[in-house]
Amino acid sequence: MADKKEFWTVGRRKCAVARIKSTPGTGQIKVNGKSLEEYFTVEAQCGYLMQPLTLTGVTELDFLINVKGGGMAGQSGAVRHGISRALQIFNPELRSVLKEAGMLTRDSRVKERNKPGQPGARRKFQFSKR
Repeated sequence: MADKKEFWTVGRRKCAVARIKSTPGTGQIKVNGKSLEEYFTVEAQCGYLMQPLTLTGVTELDFLINVKGGGMAGQSGAVRHGISRALQIFNPELRSVLKEAGMLTRDSRVKERNKPGQPGARRKFQFSKR
């Protein structure tokens, strides 16, 4: 286990960035000053970001999370990425488990930009033959 008392990690997904402070404790999670259930109201998003904790079974860390940018889905993905990185620092033996589950890889998919002369990224204006 790490000798540090607290450590910071960063998780990213789409346009969202989550800064996570991890300290030894009882397993409390605060997101932007609110509890996890208050901030992420959709149960699927809570379950998604709790995956690294349920996979590894770690319950002795408290997380103080500051997340901004993007929507709720991107923010939950950023928090999941940051928690996975924190668990890896907390116990380096968990790296293989988290890596195999794909939780340490940043999901680099972002929204495609709008092209000039088109109404959207791929959409074209209707073609008129005559």
